[in-house]
Amino acid sequence: MSESIGRTFMQQTGSAFVGESAQAQGAPQPPLELPYDATQRLIALPEPRVASPDAVPLIDLIEQRVTARRYTAQPLTLTELSYLLWCTQGVKPLKMPDRTLRTVPSAGARHPFETLLLINRVEDLAPGLYRYVASLHSLVALRTEEPGLAGRVARACGSQAHVEQAAVDFIWVAVPERATWRYGERGYRYLHLDAGHVCQNLYLAAWSIGCGTCAIGAYDDHALNGVLELDGETQFVIYMGSVGKRPGA
Repeated sequence: MSESIGRTFMQQTGSAFVGESAQAQGAPQPPLELPYDATQRLIALPEPRVASPDAVPLIDLIEQRVTARRYTAQPLTLTELSYLLWCTQGVKPLKMPDRTLRTVPSAGARHPFETLLLINRVEDLAPGLYRYVASLHSLVALRTEEPGLAGRVARACGSQAHVEQAAVDFIWVAVPERATWRYGERGYRYLHLDAGHVCQNLYLAAWSIGCGTCAIGAYDDHALNGVLELDGETQFVIYMGSVGKRPGA
């Protein structure tokens, strides 16, 4: 949607936006992805298709999918993690500087999330907090071998046991400026719609490789943002999902 089209859309829809968007006012577009410390080693992820199971009918995945809070002690492989990240926030090739297309829909292709991972049991990765650099399909370690980190995250989630028992917890961090730049205050509504798309992909992709998922919306915002060193305004946790191998899968 160009600036002129965006302004016309606002005029035609009236209450669809609260005020004129930053885009319509000529403000520069926010970055498509947060920067990362270039001194940090990028951990390149394996080709995600390697983990993709033999053709599983989509209807079977949808029918069998349930919320799973019990996991085995078996770790995920790095290739399986790569597959789950690609299915939830993977960037498709696109030669356009002002947007990304990903494996999930997003209002206006704004894709306002960053993915943090609380790694408990993934082969070849030390336990700790990582960030997914989607544009490069790579990881950056943020805080590893930090005693008690998983427990602090779990306590911020009301001490839900599966947070610590999971092989990995997906933590989606909203960067609302990406959405509000185009849609004004209505962008906050789209954040929550987009989060649902991402988590449903996680459920189905995880089930296809013998894992289970539990979506997590019950957490203390202030406490969890504090543990993750987020300011709670320009960046905040919007949704989470625990993942681990299913018993008997």
